[in-house]
Amino acid sequence: MDAELFDALEKRVERLVQLYTELKQENETLRSENNMLVSERNGVKERIDAILVKLEGV
Repeated sequence: MDAELFDALEKRVERLVQLYTELKQENETLRSENNMLVSERNGVKERIDAILVKLEGV
């Protein structure tokens, strides 16, 4: 019976390690996507600011 408990525990630990690895990878992907979106937002903001400056001159 002890061997069964250790096997079950080992499987749970392996699953937790697998989930941790998957979450770590997902987190990295989301960080990358977030950085890309922030950069895109900044570009759009700069374009809008330039348009507003032109409109002020009219």
